[in-house]
Amino acid sequence: MSMRAHVGDQLIVESPTTGATERDGEIVGLHHDDGTPPYDVRWSDSDRITLVFPGPDAHIHPTGDEPEPQREETGRRGSATTHSGARSLSEAVVMSLVEDATAAPSMHNAQPWRFEYSRRSRVFRLRADLRGALPHSDPELRALHIGCGAALMNLRVAVAHEGWEAATRLLPDPVDPMLLASVTLTRPLGDEADPAALYPAVRTRHTSRYPFAETEIPASVRSALVDAAHREHVSLSFVSGWHLQYVVDLALEAEARNLTDPGVAADLARFTRTTDDTRPATEGVPEYAFGPRRRIGKVPVRDFAGGKSIPGRPAADFETFPHLVLLSTSRDRIVDWLRTGQAVERVLLRATLAGLSASFVTQALEWHDLRWPLRDPTSAMAHVQMVLRLGYGPRGRQTPRRPVHDVLDIEP
Repeated sequence: MSMRAHVGDQLIVESPTTGATERDGEIVGLHHDDGTPPYDVRWSDSDRITLVFPGPDAHIHPTGDEPEPQREETGRRGSATTHSGARSLSEAVVMSLVEDATAAPSMHNAQPWRFEYSRRSRVFRLRADLRGALPHSDPELRALHIGCGAALMNLRVAVAHEGWEAATRLLPDPVDPMLLASVTLTRPLGDEADPAALYPAVRTRHTSRYPFAETEIPASVRSALVDAAHREHVSLSFVSGWHLQYVVDLALEAEARNLTDPGVAADLARFTRTTDDTRPATEGVPEYAFGPRRRIGKVPVRDFAGGKSIPGRPAADFETFPHLVLLSTSRDRIVDWLRTGQAVERVLLRATLAGLSASFVTQALEWHDLRWPLRDPTSAMAHVQMVLRLGYGPRGRQTPRRPVHDVLDIEP
């Protein structure tokens, strides 16, 4: 039988003469959906990640085969420290972790996620919630999966901040397509605190639909954002030159189509809230977060007013040369969408810590004939999954979220 593994499993290499463990490492990346080799392995003796084709002297140790050290809950959040004692999290901590997860962005703030937590196995499960589907703007549910991936990233950050290492599996059950990921708390956090360092940005990151300053982003910050995406197996590139103008033109074309498309208008009406709206303010984009109307500038900011005039809404001049980044993958599968969502949120959290604000430029991604031309023709990453606008400017306003009890089930 061929070797099969999951991310988070341990690769054990034994001595061919004594059978003792010669080297061990954590599998942090798969190259085949069925879990067959090769693997990206982080070796425990060097903390370096290498591509490994296991030989006959190697075997897989699945995560969770042996009981893990216990930890004691302190009842506080703050430092990623090692604990001992209780085997499961309290209900209050579980709810707080999920509340952190739901601070993630999603298209039209539709919040297409639902969480389950099993006390016995210390496993969070992330499910797609079709209440957050956009049938006209996102018929393939690509944006839904990206939003769920962003929530998954926030959960990973919050779990690490709480002091746990966790093994994340994408699409863990082939017969349950709504089950998108599982996060298993494996053991108290060791010296490697990534991604816990991103936690301060989880609640402060907000989408900003305001003008940004025409200020260059330092090379060190750009490099950090590229690395953030790469950690989730997604490519990030800053758009420049002729390609920048081309991407802007495609987005503006898509925005013009959206303003005259009945189906898109229906999605927008469902997930926008004006001041006189009587529906519960637990989802969607409220009027206070629309941002100003664009007077001049080349920034293709989505008009959440749908072209309608809103009394008192100001107009503003936006950037002439916006900072746009593309997040792309070599393939276009559901797993790539989930990875993109995690990369998007990791990038946004890193950008927030660097003092940057951000908004989404997804209009062209919503039209099949406009999405393909977005790509950089010199890149092997042929499938653009997300376009972000970055810059120095207002952080943006917090938008509503569904109550935690509406998106979380806790099992014994």
